Amino acid sequence: MNFKRHLRLAGEHAFLSPSQYHWINYDPDRLTQRWYTWQRTKYGTEAHEFAATQINNKIVQEDDSTMLAQYINDCIDFNMQAEVLLYYSDNCFGTADAISFERNILRISDLKTGDSPTSEHQLEVYAALFSLEYDVDPYDIEIELRIYQHDDVRVYDAEPFDIMNIAKKIIIFDHRIEQLKREEAS
Repeated sequence: MNFKRHLRLAGEHAFLSPSQYHWINYDPDRLTQRWYTWQRTKYGTEAHEFAATQINNKIVQEDDSTMLAQYINDCIDFNMQAEVLLYYSDNCFGTADAISFERNILRISDLKTGDSPTSEHQLEVYAALFSLEYDVDPYDIEIELRIYQHDDVRVYDAEPFDIMNIAKKIIIFDHRIEQLKREEAS
């Protein structure tokens, strides 16, 4: 049998995907709700890709009346880099939407395009990963965390104590995961 190749769909995911089969139990209302959620997810991915390109190329948005434009312009103003991977180990790493570290000020900004409630905890983990990867004591720097969502910018001044505790937990949990891996392998 010569199977059709469908090259234009390589790497794509269908809305009615076999691997996400729960839709077979939907009624039309649930299907509609899920469709709009899926569309917002696609928009979020595209917005993040667009923002990263604009930030990394320092392309200021002339009309900054949208949250996306404000996010991009703020990141450029703070000389941030977009989509930066912060790494402690293969068990704990993540990509910050935007980050900068200048004059002992760590800034981490996150663009949220969905409706789900957000928390500064995700950004605190990024700050802890930064401190571990670059051997920077959170008590020796200022840490400003920003969440851009809807028409709101929430700014948090992170507590060094909290960042240090998260960093310690990363170390302890990473060690425990490695121990579990060794036990599993033997």
